[in-house]
Amino acid sequence: MTSLKPPLRLTPLAESLPAAVPFVGPETQERARGAQFDARLGANESGFGPSPKAIAAMTDAARDAWMYGDPESYDLRMALADNLGVDADQIMVGEGIDGLLGTLVRLFVGQGDPVVTSAGSYPTFNYHVAGFGGALHTVPYRDDHEDPEALLAKAAEVGAKLIYLANPDNPMGSWYDAARMEAVVAAVPHGSLLVLDEAYIDVAPQGTAPRIDPETPGVIRLRTFSKGYGLAGARVGYAIGPRALITAFHKVRNHFGMSRVSQAGALAALRDPDWLDHVRAQVAISRAEIARIGAANGLHALPSAANFVTLDCGRDGNFARALVAALSAEGIFVRMPLRAPQDRCIRVSCGQKADMMAFERALPRALARCTEI
Repeated sequence: MTSLKPPLRLTPLAESLPAAVPFVGPETQERARGAQFDARLGANESGFGPSPKAIAAMTDAARDAWMYGDPESYDLRMALADNLGVDADQIMVGEGIDGLLGTLVRLFVGQGDPVVTSAGSYPTFNYHVAGFGGALHTVPYRDDHEDPEALLAKAAEVGAKLIYLANPDNPMGSWYDAARMEAVVAAVPHGSLLVLDEAYIDVAPQGTAPRIDPETPGVIRLRTFSKGYGLAGARVGYAIGPRALITAFHKVRNHFGMSRVSQAGALAALRDPDWLDHVRAQVAISRAEIARIGAANGLHALPSAANFVTLDCGRDGNFARALVAALSAEGIFVRMPLRAPQDRCIRVSCGQKADMMAFERALPRALARCTEI
């Protein structure tokens, strides 16, 4: 007798979505190619690693990993509040910016609710919006920058509940100074919330971070320990915003999503500003190296305020995709923007000297593989 498996009782929305993730991880690619990459330069992690003090703190905390983490991330929130000059109840800690974005979208976006972003910007935000049935409206980049005024105009046109803007930007590395961003915040349409993603702010030039009162309505800022602090694998991010909005996170957040080990590592990293200064200096050196290597091979580096450099290949997206694949075949993991015209580029994360040397060896060989494109 044949037994029939019952059908999955997914929601109509879930049934309509593809079973895909925004990015294919380097580990997945390594399994497919049957070998590890020589240089991991595609995920914008910090190849310079976390503070030794953070490593020691996480090692020490590992013996208590049998316990759930503090659901309020109290010590970390207090330290962040002191560091930023805000109140602890204006800060929410979560599982990286990706986790905070998911919670934020869950709070604001229902079936058909309008949301505005840039075509080709960070795709994980779009992934969350689609997952809750929101209606995504996009505007194009302008001169390889997100276009804040176009975003605001589109938000006013469609009555957007959320507006997503990254400064510095991923995937292009472009940025606006503090004064420009303060003007953008002041112009957010009534009823809209600007989601200001500042993932790369710790490695951006002085004068990039705007001065914003956390109680300013219409804006929430998202930051992370994944980039400058080198804790991407620990998954620690935080939001800064009005008390009422931060309190609303408690309605739907994963209260035990933060491990004790991650909280301890982030707290120790925050208390080691010298290491962050060291990483900033290394990022600046690596950005210059990537630009030099690109120029030597006919690729133009776009100005970057992030821990990566976007290299303009001077061709179309087909060529850039072929180059990404060719670099993978040569043992170098990089990524590229997903939408035209930005997809004419590849994006290379900053890394150690050995990573830069591996990239320099591989790039001319990879370009030679693309001569038929």
